[in-house]
This record gives sequence, structure tokens and C-alpha cells, in this order.
Amino acid sequence: MTSNAEDLYDQAVDHVADGNLDAAIAAYRQAIDADATFADAWEGLSMALADQEKYADALEAAHKVVELTPDEQLAFTNLSRIYQRADEIEKAEEWAAKGRILEWKRQLKESDEGQEG
Repeated sequence: MTSNAEDLYDQAVDHVADGNLDAAIAAYRQAIDADATFADAWEGLSMALADQEKYADALEAAHKVVELTPDEQLAFTNLSRIYQRADEIEKAEEWAAKGRILEWKRQLKESDEGQEG
């Protein structure tokens, strides 16, 4: 990740804290332009867009986070939350379940590794 992408991300976070979602979204997009694999920037973008009720764009960004971080339960949880806010309850439940399954697999793996040691 480039330091430019990180700086832009930090600016976006500051804009969110200041309540300026338009500026935050612009900065998140610039961070992503600098590093298209910057999952935290995609995550921030998805949440800021959801806060503006731009659900189609928010869901697109949230799906990108899942694509970039397929082993992170939080990515699935946030995607589920955005679907819920968009009043797509069935999709929200589907993604929440995928997140729970991912967490169960992680717990089983840790349990198995603990028993081997």
C-alpha cells in the first residue's frame, strides 16, 4: 500500500469524524485509486455510502471488501448490515450466516490446533 493511499484514507476518516461524508467519500475513492486493494478504504467507502443511503454503491464497495478479505468475518457482517439498511432482509440474513460459518470454521481450526499441541 502506498503512503499516499494511507494519507488519503486518514483524511477520509477525519472527514467522517467531522460529519463531512461527501469529502470522506471523495477521499476514500482517491485512496482506492492509489491502491485498489486497500480493503480498509473500500470498507470506509461502503459505510459512508450507506450512511448517505446510497445502498447500491455501498453494497458494491462492501462486496469488494469481502473479495479482498474473504477470511474476515467483519467484512461479511458489514455487508449484511448494509443489506439490512437497504431493506433487503433475506440477503442480510444470507451474508450474516456466511459470516457466522466463517467464524465457526476459525474456531474449529483454533480448537484443532490447540488439541494437536
